[in-house]
Amino acid sequence: MKRIPTSASWTASDFIVIKLASSITMRSLVAAFVAIAAAPFAHAFAPAAHNGKTHGHVSTSLAAAGNNSDERTPMRQGSYVALVTPMTPTGEINIPQLRSLLQFHLEAGTDGLCILGTTGEAAVMTMAERKMVLDAAVEEVKGKIPILVGTGTIDPEHVKEQTLQAIDCGCDASLIVTPYYVKPPQRALMRHFESMADLGLPVCIYNVPGRTGVDMLPESIGKIAEHPNIVAVKEATGDVSRVSKIHDAMKANGVPTDSLLLFSGDDGSTDEFVLAGGDGCISVTANIAPSQMHQLMMAALKKDKAEVERINAPLRTLHVDEFCEANPIPIKWAVKRIGKIDCAFLRPPLDELSPEFYEKMEGAMKTAGLI
Repeated sequence: MKRIPTSASWTASDFIVIKLASSITMRSLVAAFVAIAAAPFAHAFAPAAHNGKTHGHVSTSLAAAGNNSDERTPMRQGSYVALVTPMTPTGEINIPQLRSLLQFHLEAGTDGLCILGTTGEAAVMTMAERKMVLDAAVEEVKGKIPILVGTGTIDPEHVKEQTLQAIDCGCDASLIVTPYYVKPPQRALMRHFESMADLGLPVCIYNVPGRTGVDMLPESIGKIAEHPNIVAVKEATGDVSRVSKIHDAMKANGVPTDSLLLFSGDDGSTDEFVLAGGDGCISVTANIAPSQMHQLMMAALKKDKAEVERINAPLRTLHVDEFCEANPIPIKWAVKRIGKIDCAFLRPPLDELSPEFYEKMEGAMKTAGLI
C-alpha cells in the first residue's frame, strides 16, 4: 500500500515501519553479543565516548541499537529541508538561531529535516560541533518530524563514526552520499551501503554524481533495496526517468516499489519527479519557502498538475538562481535576507555571496513572493 501523501502519513504502518522494527530487534541482539564479547577489552580499545558508550573498531555497549532506536520517527513523503547551519561572524555555530530555524520549519509545515548535509556545511565541522547540532535538533523536533542526518564521507570508518554518533543522539535516519572522488565500482558501492545499513540506523542513499564523480545506478539500488535498513534514496541527477528505472530495478529483484522512498535532490525538477511517482524532495529552496515546498509536494503526490503549476511557477527562477554560486552560498544569504539568521558567514573554503549576485537573488525572491 502506498504511503498516504499527508503530513500524518508516517503514522500509518507500512513496509518501511515493518523493516525498521524487525531490524531493531536483530541489531539489538547482535549488539548485545558483541558487547559481552568485547567487555574484557574495553579499556584497551576505548577511543571516544558518546553518551556513556564507547565507539570505535570495538563496541563495548549496545551502541548498534542506539539510545532512542525504539522511538524513531519513520521517514515519510513530503518536503525535507536541506538546512543551513547558522553561524556567528567569527564562524562559531549559532545554536540559538539554529533552534529558531527549526521552530520556523515546524510552524511552516516542513515534513522532514535534513541536517549536516552539504547545505549545512558538515564537511568543515568537528565531531563535537556535529553533536551540538544533533542535540539541538533532537531537543527541538524529535518525534514531530523525521530527523535525517548526513553521515556520508569518503572514508567508511568515518561514516561509521558519524552514523554511530547520530544513533546515540537519537536521530531517525542517515543520509549517506556515495564516496566521492575515488569513484568506487558498483559492487563496492552496494557493499558500502549495505555495510552502513548494518549499523542499525535507517539509510537514505544520496546519489549526486555532479559532486561526487560516481553514479549509483538504478540497477545497483534495486539489488540492495531489500535490506531492512535501506529505506530511501535522494536522487540528485535531475533525471526524472530515474524514478521509473529504480522502480523497475526493484521489481526485477522482487522488492515492492513502495518499500523505498524516492526523493528528488534537484529543486528545478522536483515537481516532475514526484508527479512521475517520486515521494518528495530534499530541498534547498525549502530554507526560505518551506510552506510553499510542502504545499507543492502535497499537490504533486495527489497528481494535481494544475495546483503544482500554480504553486511552483513563482518558484522556478529561485530554483535556478539559488545556485548562482556554489551551494550553500546563495541560500544562506537568502535566509539572512528574509531575517531568519543574522549572519551569512560560511566557513572556508567557501565564502559569503558576492555582491554582484545580490540583485539576481533579490529578483528571484521577489518573484517568489518572499520579500
